[in-house]
Amino acid sequence: MDNKFTNWLLFISLSFIWGSSFVLMKGGLMHLSPYQVASVRIISSGLVLFPVAIASIRQIPGNKIFIIFMSGVLGSLLPAYLFCLAEQGIDSSLAGTLNSLTPIFVILTGALFFNAHTTYNKVWGILIAFFGSLLLFLSQPNFSQNSNISYVLFVVLATALYGINVNMVHKHLSHIGSLKIAAVALSLNAIPAAVILFFTGYFDKDLFNTDVLISTGYSAILGVFGTALASVLFYVLLKRAGAVFASMVTYGIPAVAIIWGIIYGEHVGGKQVLCLVIILTGVWVANRKPKLVAG
Repeated sequence: MDNKFTNWLLFISLSFIWGSSFVLMKGGLMHLSPYQVASVRIISSGLVLFPVAIASIRQIPGNKIFIIFMSGVLGSLLPAYLFCLAEQGIDSSLAGTLNSLTPIFVILTGALFFNAHTTYNKVWGILIAFFGSLLLFLSQPNFSQNSNISYVLFVVLATALYGINVNMVHKHLSHIGSLKIAAVALSLNAIPAAVILFFTGYFDKDLFNTDVLISTGYSAILGVFGTALASVLFYVLLKRAGAVFASMVTYGIPAVAIIWGIIYGEHVGGKQVLCLVIILTGVWVANRKPKLVAG
């Protein structure tokens, strides 16, 4: 299969999975606290990959285990809590738009902490795609007017952690299989998530209550698909296409939000379609092969 075609297939798949995650998160938050939703998400992702982790952990060099654990902390555990906390005060559409800061943080943290280099086309591509993403959010008929900076900062912090994680994996874990990284990272991080879940009083609830079961189900589905499967696919894309292009999957999330809007009967017009064209143009520009910029 053509290399670029496979990369774009992974890009589209991740955009759909992560774009749908915000809907599942809202479902979980209906009857569970942010800490409970995030904990169930991480625990379920760790459980589904636990057999793979058991089979893989002995094949991973001992000096890489802590790095893999930290990859789970920075790329899944902490962002899961931060996004759930953020969605208490801002709309999921705004959270999805702010998530588009990830590629910018990939370049910034890569240059500052990992001696990474980037290219002019990737910088321009990121700027174009971010502009399109911002226009897409503003073009919505009822976009959020909430300016509570604390909730916005939760998402900004999560994207900064994503940026550090992408560079760390790209630099230190490039020779370890994507499935092994995801399985071990999420299985190890399920332990602190279980501790947090216990202390939030989740097990004091009536776990057979329909509302609790539904929200737990949303959170578990979020973990299996939005974390476990998505993490594996993301690590594959990261190794195939590089840190910057992989991180630009965050620009596909607003497109998925529009699809969900159509499903729920929201109006989608020419402005939204134009914004999507701008976003995809930015991604295409970033995926070309031009000259290097000092990093």
